Amino acid sequence: MASPNLSELVTTTLRDRQGELADNVSKSNALLSRLNEAGQIDLVDGGRTIVRELEYAENSTFQYYSGYETLNISPSDVFSAAEYEWKQAAVNVSWSGLENRIQNAGDAASIRLVASRIRNAEKTMANQISIGIYSDGTGTGGKQITGLQAQVADTPTTGTVGGINRANFTFWQNQSVTVSDSTSATELNADMRDLWIACSRGAETPNLIVFGAALYDTFWGDLQGIQRVTSTGAGAGIKGFTSLEYRGVPVLLDGGQATGSALDHGGGLNTNRGYFLNTDYLFWSVHSQTNMVPMEERMSVNQDATVVPLLWAGNLTMSNASLQGVLV
Repeated sequence: MASPNLSELVTTTLRDRQGELADNVSKSNALLSRLNEAGQIDLVDGGRTIVRELEYAENSTFQYYSGYETLNISPSDVFSAAEYEWKQAAVNVSWSGLENRIQNAGDAASIRLVASRIRNAEKTMANQISIGIYSDGTGTGGKQITGLQAQVADTPTTGTVGGINRANFTFWQNQSVTVSDSTSATELNADMRDLWIACSRGAETPNLIVFGAALYDTFWGDLQGIQRVTSTGAGAGIKGFTSLEYRGVPVLLDGGQATGSALDHGGGLNTNRGYFLNTDYLFWSVHSQTNMVPMEERMSVNQDATVVPLLWAGNLTMSNASLQGVLV
């Protein structure tokens, strides 16, 4: 029997696993995993931009009245919309003629090679998107995801997010607290308390806290009076992530493999930064037809090589900034 054609094998496998690949990318990052569990993965069919409606004021028609008193029926503009640019990403699954026809000519060898290349592409996409989630969106000439450093900013009174100038609209400004000493449990506890209160509105409070390595280390090592370790995926935790807790809310170390010092975990989340997030107002907005979708194979015009691009398009979007906070 002839060995399977590597091109057909790669393309077929990618198409068959498209949903699984997209799901695995969303589960690789604590924030995306939380959004996935909460049903905040927003599949968008298309459009010039990604439009996210937001509530910025109370309905002005509320009134107390008596008997036949005239009711206020004037229009009340309580919604505006943020507009986010589409961000695109691609990772290529490639192989040479040497690998295809000679080194991996047998069935089993071809299948192993395909599985390895797809696994590498999946991990690469997941890691780069995770870095983008915590970015300020300026990477690669502004083509990077509009990450948390842009949306939950250290200085929330400046900058434009989703087409809205924060300097002009206080409702679009997040909360920010400067950590006085990231190595002191007492100071960190006080700063966390201040940020928790600032991010709370009635019964609405943060439901996810993500820390960089230094803050997480202080929290884990010293705040014995306000923390407990939870089992993976149990209670308020997130499936696949072991968390600590603060006021019943999961506290996670988010990031990638260590790249420098023992407390440098890469992954895009700064070691001395932490986010208090209300994920009810955060969305992973993805194009419905471009979510880890393989293109047709491309043959090099001057090389004995073949490539299948794997595509993604979308952005991180937000509908309420005032209930989000950052420790810096």
